[in-house]
Amino acid sequence: MILFPAIDIRGGKCVRLIQGDYDQETVYNDSPSDVAVEWERQGAEYIHVVDLDGAKTGDSLNKEAIAEIAKAVNVPVQVGGGIRSMETIDSHIANGVSRVIIGTAAVQDPDFLKDAVAKYGEKIAVSIDARNGFVATDGWTETSDVKAVKLLRKLEEIGVQTVVYTDIQKDGMMQGPNFDELYVMNRAADMDIIASGGVSTEEDVRKLREMGLYGAIIGKALYEGTLTLETVLEAKR
Repeated sequence: MILFPAIDIRGGKCVRLIQGDYDQETVYNDSPSDVAVEWERQGAEYIHVVDLDGAKTGDSLNKEAIAEIAKAVNVPVQVGGGIRSMETIDSHIANGVSRVIIGTAAVQDPDFLKDAVAKYGEKIAVSIDARNGFVATDGWTETSDVKAVKLLRKLEEIGVQTVVYTDIQKDGMMQGPNFDELYVMNRAADMDIIASGGVSTEEDVRKLREMGLYGAIIGKALYEGTLTLETVLEAKR
């Protein structure tokens, strides 16, 4: 199982939100690339980056900061947030990003997703962000009537190989992931599932690994110091 330390960018800075609430923001570092270098130094195999401004507006406002991260580290970088055009995908890939994560557009514009998968294959992932089992969009500000499991199966048909699954109500709360939903999602399709939201203890990491998940994203617990990357890398072995 791959552990992905998360770098959420807003206004060019490394921040964390609680349950996706833009009014509950904590700034951790003015330089996201410095944070990425530190995670790599501690043993990170892959970096997970979210453009929070992009997720809300659909515009890739932090493109330069993301490009700096890709240049600063020697491990792969995956990026999500506001990926709603082929131009944005092309730009991130050209800037050294290894995988681009489509969120809102996967629900609202399936033809765009199909084109992206046809062009870039495994370099395209999809983020399924759910609230009470239903898919949320537009930076988590809207909840659709689409069930997460139903969307997962559609994505498999399109050819998507990797999905980031986030339970919004767990995000930033440091109360553990939604293991029940993750179990259902991991069994519902033959895809790589990355758990996101609530991963905050060594036991969380062990349990996710035992469930056979492809990866887990860790955010607030690392920034608050309740977990160290070194410790959780040991826990997943």
